[in-house]
Amino acid sequence: MKPSGIITLLTDFGLRDPYVAMMKGVILSINPDAHLVDVSHQVKAGSILQAAGMIRETFRYFPKGTVHVVVVDPGVGGTRRLMSLEAGNHLFVGPDNGIFWPLIKSFKHTKAIHLTENRFFLSKVSWTFHGREIFSPVAAHLSLGVALEEMGPPLGDPITLEFPEPYEKDGILYGQITRVDNFGNLITNVSAKKLGHFQKKGPLVVELGNLTITKLSHVYSDAKEGQPLALINSSDWLEIAVNLGRASEYAGLGSGEMIGTPVKVSRTEGKL
Repeated sequence: MKPSGIITLLTDFGLRDPYVAMMKGVILSINPDAHLVDVSHQVKAGSILQAAGMIRETFRYFPKGTVHVVVVDPGVGGTRRLMSLEAGNHLFVGPDNGIFWPLIKSFKHTKAIHLTENRFFLSKVSWTFHGREIFSPVAAHLSLGVALEEMGPPLGDPITLEFPEPYEKDGILYGQITRVDNFGNLITNVSAKKLGHFQKKGPLVVELGNLTITKLSHVYSDAKEGQPLALINSSDWLEIAVNLGRASEYAGLGSGEMIGTPVKVSRTEGKL
């Protein structure tokens, strides 16, 4: 695979501390020509599930050969393994804690490697910052064209992750909120494909707690200002929003509390 020269970074480090800058410094010291792209550094602390969903949603918009570093690593310094993954003509680097499991499930042919070759690490490795001392230099070397197989032996049993998937039961489609974006929009795990198949059988009703939306909109302005709506967003997921407002506040819950909230899609009005 020809490297694109692009490296993306997705972490739960925030932007208050210098940790992200340190990772970038390590990468650029090895590959000064690398193009670095921040996916997000505002993942909820320790939320492997949220990071797994974000990288699955994001990577496909980058050129083939891009290296994606994902560091949400509550087990750093413990027994969890270090891994790199080739999937969909992209490379991924991070902890083996389930964060890449949705990608492994999405592609028939993937290649997982246990990162053991410390010649690709920094000379000094601490117990608490593998993002800087292992994942960043490994990503930099991969971006220069070093073969994945040189990084270590095959990893045949990557950690799995119970990733929430929508399901249909008794004529009702059940999903949940997986992310709340900066605008307060509520992104669900219900895909456009899944919803399209369900919608063929009749008009839709979308319910979230006591909130009931009786149609699927095309754009935010389909609803009056301050009113809720449901639509398929630009990444092809069912989204609940408020025109010129914040759906998270409209629903009366904080962003952190919204994650995992059930969403029901039916063809007749009802309550959750």
